[in-house]
Amino acid sequence: MISFYKVLYWKMTSKRKHWPAKKKNQLVDIPPKRVEGNQLRVSFVGHSTMLIQTQSLNILTDPIWSDRASPFKYFGPARYSDPGIAFENLPPIDLILISHNHYDHLDIQTIEKIWHKDRPRIITPLGNDSIIQSKNPSIQVETLDWHQAIDVGMDVSIHLTPAQHWSARGFSDKNKALWGAFVISTSGGNIYFCGDSGYGDGNTFREALKQFGSFRFAMLPIGAYEPRWFTEYVHMNPEEAVLAYKDLGEPYATAMHFLTFRLADEGFDDPSRLLKEACKKLGVNQERFHTLKLGESWMVPES
Repeated sequence: MISFYKVLYWKMTSKRKHWPAKKKNQLVDIPPKRVEGNQLRVSFVGHSTMLIQTQSLNILTDPIWSDRASPFKYFGPARYSDPGIAFENLPPIDLILISHNHYDHLDIQTIEKIWHKDRPRIITPLGNDSIIQSKNPSIQVETLDWHQAIDVGMDVSIHLTPAQHWSARGFSDKNKALWGAFVISTSGGNIYFCGDSGYGDGNTFREALKQFGSFRFAMLPIGAYEPRWFTEYVHMNPEEAVLAYKDLGEPYATAMHFLTFRLADEGFDDPSRLLKEACKKLGVNQERFHTLKLGESWMVPES
């Protein structure tokens, strides 16, 4: 588990690998207003922010358009890559899923902007509602415990499942709010959004497959994994992400939690390169599990 002393020791001994100078994205997505029926369109905005469009619903995961993943305006991890969708090009957002309260996942500034624009339903694990509403009491938030679900209409339900992670916004609130992975259950197939998780023994992923039977699509984190002595419990490396993918039944999948904020010691290109190597090593079809470029979208097949 992460502790203040581990963080301090890591900062003192860190040997960060190369990241190039910041460049503008080569792609910028302009998504359609809606995607109907069982069609599934996903767009990589950056980090763990994905736009999911299906069943005439527009769903954002862990939305962050801010310049820093930090409580401070001028200090903390800065955005390396521009969002893959400009905020003004977002379609009307119906639903926001927030996996946990770390600043690179729960960005109140972005949540407020979307709330004022669209009044979406916001669903998050227990305890994170108070964090959001402490900044803006008018924002309505729905919470889930592990293994609970909410029906959001259009024959779509949102389930919260366990993940191996932790939570804190400061030094005095460690693990006082819950974290988790989401399953979006639709008539076109189940969608798995991991948020953040270590791999552990893989049981959380196998149990999800056992509970839901199959997945059409999964979003799995592959970044912020070095050094392993510091990050192994809370973040998967690319090979572990491939193991998790196999535990989930090998659905179509894309990677996330990379390219956007420099949170650990691995190099800029390491996650995507090592994901390809792990897929080859473990016999996984790279057409089914691969990385998207920032601003790239994917019409996910049904099977």
